[in-house]
Amino acid sequence: MRRLAMIAAVALPLFGTAALAQETVKIGYIDPLSGGGASVGEVGLKTFQFLADELNAKGGILGKKVEIVPLDNKTNPQESLIQAQKAIDSGVRYITQGNGSSVAGALSDFVTKFNERNPGKEVLYFNYAAVDPVLTNEKCSFWHFRWDANSDIKMEALTNYIKTVPTVKNVYLINQDYSFGQSVRTQARAMLGTKRPDVKIVGDELHPLLKITDFAPYIAKIKASGADSVITGNWGQDFALLLKAAADAGLKVSWFTYYAGGTGGPTAVKQAALNHQVFQVAEGIPNLGYASADTFEKALRAKYDFSLFYPRAVNEMRMFAAAAEKAKSLDPAKVAAALEGMEWDVYNGGKGMMRKDDHQFFQPMYIASFGERTDKEPFDEEKTGWGWKLAAKIDTAQTMLPTTCKMDRP
Repeated sequence: MRRLAMIAAVALPLFGTAALAQETVKIGYIDPLSGGGASVGEVGLKTFQFLADELNAKGGILGKKVEIVPLDNKTNPQESLIQAQKAIDSGVRYITQGNGSSVAGALSDFVTKFNERNPGKEVLYFNYAAVDPVLTNEKCSFWHFRWDANSDIKMEALTNYIKTVPTVKNVYLINQDYSFGQSVRTQARAMLGTKRPDVKIVGDELHPLLKITDFAPYIAKIKASGADSVITGNWGQDFALLLKAAADAGLKVSWFTYYAGGTGGPTAVKQAALNHQVFQVAEGIPNLGYASADTFEKALRAKYDFSLFYPRAVNEMRMFAAAAEKAKSLDPAKVAAALEGMEWDVYNGGKGMMRKDDHQFFQPMYIASFGERTDKEPFDEEKTGWGWKLAAKIDTAQTMLPTTCKMDRP
């Protein structure tokens, strides 16, 4: 009897924990919370926590509370796999990540292989920001969904805009030396060559990811090249420090970017006095005037004192909830099937669609410049007094590029 009592005493807490886990939808957030990428990782974490609170205020997902589980990967692929296994061991069946396509590639492979070895215990990977095209082409996976436009889609939009700007004649390329940065430089060369063959590439530089503390030598090369414009996919401190060095050197060129709006970016642009000379391609900006987005923006700023940099995260979380409701299940395989081909009214207005062929989400894209505001731009960034102004909109149909994905489905 005493032995049975002891077993019961041990089993009850374990049963209680399992029961509690069943009442919670855990999403493992695997991104940098320390090191050079921490500034953007922390913003992402708080954004997802805010979105979880939004869902929970409406009853959660299928009546279950949504919990974001933070896991620091230090922007390291190997550490990411350790954190993914840690998440799975704690009952997580959904993970999300965005910073670093090298991390994304490792996670996609890991999740795919794990699911092959563990039928009935599958895990789903939601990618909100890692944009290497290979993830929805040669290395596509049924268990991976991407809500951000891939880098080819973004470069297509950027170069379509650049071809309308006759002052762009001499372009310098500077990018981070990993798969994403390499894709940016390759596609910039190819697309400019087709759309603006008169444009000269006067420099092409790769540098280590999140390791450079002083970009002065790189800025000196840009000045010496005679460039009038720079194209860069740099993000996080690699963008902020690049612009700081440009300000110190008095470099006045146009910048065409993917992530100028990331943490520290707007402050660096203002300090460089580049009034509407820095452009960003994104799926949304705060000053589009879409009523529901404005309401969300105000609420997020009131709680966390930063702007929404990830409209795609809003689409991701809301579509996850809708897919679970459609499937009437939180089984990852059934949720994945429900997401395939799903059409969605996106955060910033307009129609989006999760393509079944490769699990790439398509949505309207925007080119915006950063600088002095008018009455039409109510939101500033990082207390600079400057804000984003719409320069061009690309409708969803014009963002769709073909895929080479040949997906294996379970």
